[in-house]
Amino acid sequence: MTDGKTLLEKLTGAFGDRIIARTVAFGEPVVTVDKTVAHDVLTLLKNDKDLAFDMLVELFGVDYPQREPRFEIVYILRSMKTNDRVTIQTAVAEEGLPTVSDLWKAANWLERETYDMFGISFAGHPDLRRIYTDDDFEGHPLRKEFPLEGHDFDKPFQVILEEERS
Repeated sequence: MTDGKTLLEKLTGAFGDRIIARTVAFGEPVVTVDKTVAHDVLTLLKNDKDLAFDMLVELFGVDYPQREPRFEIVYILRSMKTNDRVTIQTAVAEEGLPTVSDLWKAANWLERETYDMFGISFAGHPDLRRIYTDDDFEGHPLRKEFPLEGHDFDKPFQVILEEERS
């Protein structure tokens, strides 16, 4: 296990002021990057022989409706070589980011999930479509303005089914 110093030095050296913030949470580095270099940062973290962050543990969205841009994409990576973890986060609008499914196959599902739940797109994704909700479902359930009960919570289930049939 390393102290994260090498990681931060490499990122700062390669991307300079595009590294917006660096901190440590629960003993692991958290790096906020400009969205224009997010894919490049993740590529470096995966392909650098010393860092070797070869596992995408998690990718998810966060909604901050009072902020501009509104969303944040968070990547949690792990190096099987060093057993280190790092969190990379970047602020985005609905237009999103380039896909990282070219780097990690696990991103395919995780980006689809983020697209379905938040409406954030991933350019170049091989199959970006809804994964949990129907194709004609309106809205994105994890956005803060989505009604807690759903859109038609006040209708009995039988009424909903009859409306769909007609």
